[in-house]
Amino acid sequence: MANAAEAKIRYLDADYQVLSPGTFVKCSVTGKPIPLDELKYWSVKRQEPYVDVEASLKREMEFMKRG
Repeated sequence: MANAAEAKIRYLDADYQVLSPGTFVKCSVTGKPIPLDELKYWSVKRQEPYVDVEASLKREMEFMKRG
């Protein structure tokens, strides 16, 4: 992702709002870049993006253990 900028996003229930333009966001679990056109998983409550369902589940399990 050379010459790409990280976007700032507000995560909503069924969509997201771009607050600062960019081409990707970083997964909050893995740190991997996620192109905005491939972004499918996020937490509205934690305002975090996830690269895939496994990363989303891992984060959810972490918060359940704290709980």
